Amino acid sequence: MAWHDGTVTAPLTPPHQPDPHDPWQAPPSGSHLAPAFDSPDDPDTATELRQAAVVTVLVALAGVALGLLWLWLAPRVPLVSDGSAVFLENSEGEEAIGADGTFVLLAAGFGVLSAAAVFWRLRRGGVLVVIGLALGGVLGSLAAWRVGVWLGPSSDVVARAREAGKGVVFDAPLELHAVAAAVLVWPFVALALHVLLTAAFGEREPEPEWAGQGWGSYYGEPGEGAAGGGPTGSPGGSPPPPPVGGGPGAS
Repeated sequence: MAWHDGTVTAPLTPPHQPDPHDPWQAPPSGSHLAPAFDSPDDPDTATELRQAAVVTVLVALAGVALGLLWLWLAPRVPLVSDGSAVFLENSEGEEAIGADGTFVLLAAGFGVLSAAAVFWRLRRGGVLVVIGLALGGVLGSLAAWRVGVWLGPSSDVVARAREAGKGVVFDAPLELHAVAAAVLVWPFVALALHVLLTAAFGEREPEPEWAGQGWGSYYGEPGEGAAGGGPTGSPGGSPPPPPVGGGPGAS
C-alpha cells in the first residue's frame, strides 16, 4: 500500500519493521561468516604435535636404511701405498664424486617416499606435520652419513696402508664432501612433493553455509526489483504515476 496526495507518493512502511532491501541491515539471526573450526575431522594442536613427533622419528630412522644403501652402492676410491706415502691408484678417477652423487640420488628417492607416505597416512595433517617431515629428513640424512662412514672402510689410512703392504690396493674411507648440500636434499624434495600432493589431491575446506544461499536470499538476487515488487510496493518496481486530474488534491 502507498499513500499519495496527487503529487507525492510515499510507501507506507511501518517504522518498527526494517526495510528488507537495506544493504546495511544486520544479517539474519543464526548466520555466521566463517565455518566452524571444531570439526571432529580436524586434529587439535596436541594431536598434531604427536603426529609431527611420530613423523620426525620414523623419517629419521629411515636414514639408517639410506646409510646402508649408500655404503652398498657408492663407488670405492682405490688407494695404493709405496711404503712411504699413500696415493690414488687412478688420479683421474671420479669415484669420490660418485659417492656424493649416489648419496644425493638416494636422498632424493627417500624424500619422495617419505612425502608420499606422510601425505597418504596424514592427509589432514597441518603445518606441524610438514615441519616434522622436514626435520626428520635432515636428521635422517645426518644419520645416513654417519652410518655410512662408520660402517665403511676405516678412516685411519696410514694403518690400513701398513696392513695392506707396499703396492697393494685398498679402499679409501667413505666420505661425503658436500655435506651441507647433500643433507638438505631429502627435506627439500619431501617438502616440494608434499606441497604438490596437497595442492592436487588434498581435502578442500567445506564452503561456508552462507555462501551462495544465505546472503543471496537476504539481499535479493540481481534483477529482483524489476521482476517482483519494488520498494514502493508497485508490481513493476516503479512508483505509480501521479493522477492527471480528478484526484483528491486536484483543483
